Amino acid sequence: MATQALVNPEILSWARIRAGLSEVMLAKKLKVQSDKIFNWEAGTLKPTFKQAQNLAKITHIPFGYLYLPRPPVEVLPIPDLRTIDSAELDEPSPELRETLQLTMRKQEWLKEYLKERNEKPLSFIGSLSSDSDIKEAVNIIRKTLGTSQPQTGTWEEYQRTLIDKIESIGVIVLRSGIVGNNTHRKLSVNEFRGFAICDEYAPVIFINSADAPTARLFTLIHELAHLWIGESGISNTITATNHKREEMFCNAVAGEFLVPEAFLKSSWNDELKLEDNIRQVATSTHVSKFVAIRRALDCHLVDRETYNRFYSNELKAFRKKSGSSAGDYYQNTKAKNSKMLSRAVIGEALSGRMLLRDAGSILGVSPSNLKTYARKIS
Repeated sequence: MATQALVNPEILSWARIRAGLSEVMLAKKLKVQSDKIFNWEAGTLKPTFKQAQNLAKITHIPFGYLYLPRPPVEVLPIPDLRTIDSAELDEPSPELRETLQLTMRKQEWLKEYLKERNEKPLSFIGSLSSDSDIKEAVNIIRKTLGTSQPQTGTWEEYQRTLIDKIESIGVIVLRSGIVGNNTHRKLSVNEFRGFAICDEYAPVIFINSADAPTARLFTLIHELAHLWIGESGISNTITATNHKREEMFCNAVAGEFLVPEAFLKSSWNDELKLEDNIRQVATSTHVSKFVAIRRALDCHLVDRETYNRFYSNELKAFRKKSGSSAGDYYQNTKAKNSKMLSRAVIGEALSGRMLLRDAGSILGVSPSNLKTYARKIS
């Protein structure tokens, strides 16, 4: 007879709910009848040791948690600024929590690396406040980055340029739509679109690349504004109505940075169809149609219903176009780690100051692939 695991039924329920699973869904993953899940959580039956191990793996908790007297209090390491109409959202998923943990591990390594090299703290972190004038804030950010409104090129080229400029001033930009390298654990666009982690040595911007590409540019500048006001936070910048002061400020900065209000209002023609107006603004400012309609919403040229419908269509088109293609492994790896972090880690590893195993662990790359990855980003 299989050994029973004397686990706490309350923890079983907590782990299942935390992972966003119903009793039926968990039973299917464990390949047991759903009544067993009900009985385990009621305490009338106990899972076997093997079943308990599988349950912990499926719900993404340490196995030892199942024996705790009560559910642990989990506190996010940075502020959760996600709201819809001023209402707090549900508890963060295990995927979001683990993505934060992985990101902070990379940040901590880079911070120590920069300190050992006697790099100076970044002076722009926290140099503004959420009460700062929006247009003045945009001018300051533009001057620091050394950018102006693009005159040629596509929004994709503009985004690549901005990411390069942002990394050149000491901010690492990480982009991924999955947890680590696990393609079965996707990040939800409905849950969050990005976050910023402030630090005077190694500030980080994370972009959820499960989102439509046309939406990520706005998130990028929104999170950059977070660093300028010295406020870390998880954001859902796109479709939410958020009344938190810092989120309103960062949204306003992102909008003015990408599509100045004065230009938008002077070029908007009420006699044109919405699509024609959006296309004209997007082409003139070299941003995506998404950013153009976001600014139209901010400046009260379209209502929220029109905006949400447009965004939904954009996201559907992106998902249909993206299909199941995994893309280029090394390009994806560079996006997940940023060129700045990748070059620092690889430089330490290839010089012998860091074990290949440790370098691979930080970057999520097999040690045997590190030299190839080094050539790809050089």
